[in-house]
Amino acid sequence: MGMAGLERRKDEKIDGVIYDMSPSPGYGHFTVDGNLYTIIKRGLTGSVCTVSMENLDFKYHPEVNDDYLCPDIMVICDRKQLKGGAYSGVPRFIAETLSHSTAKRDRTEKKDIYEMAGVEEYWIVSPRGSVEIFYLENGKYVLQESYILEDDKEEPDYNADTEISLRAFPYIKMTLGEIFEGVD
Repeated sequence: MGMAGLERRKDEKIDGVIYDMSPSPGYGHFTVDGNLYTIIKRGLTGSVCTVSMENLDFKYHPEVNDDYLCPDIMVICDRKQLKGGAYSGVPRFIAETLSHSTAKRDRTEKKDIYEMAGVEEYWIVSPRGSVEIFYLENGKYVLQESYILEDDKEEPDYNADTEISLRAFPYIKMTLGEIFEGVD
């Protein structure tokens, strides 16, 4: 065992079934998560809210069982719902960055779970350059925006300067170019 035992095994538990999150997603996934985390963290300076990156379990119905997800990016504001490495309140914002192994779950089960849990804004981001933004309207997710990055200035659809903000935190703004900065 040695030091390896200290590493946090990434997994998620849905309906009592544990899904192993390894192998780790690729470099593009990590870069996008890092960009989102940095921008949001900077925007939350001085706020009671905090942002986590792949390191906090979300117990989405603690009154039912101990199922949990580990969102890539999650903004939480009521810290009294934080115990150890788990949060059991209602996140204000979640983003999942797609990887080959999780893409279907991010779009189906997880989306349904976040919807039922009352997460008001959910982003599905692909390292290949797309962002889908869902807002909770009357308890159901509605696709509010869908972007595909075009960062060639010569192209008529160039949109790397397009600015997106978080609905609950309108002062946290970022461009499409910033989200995908450093992704090849």
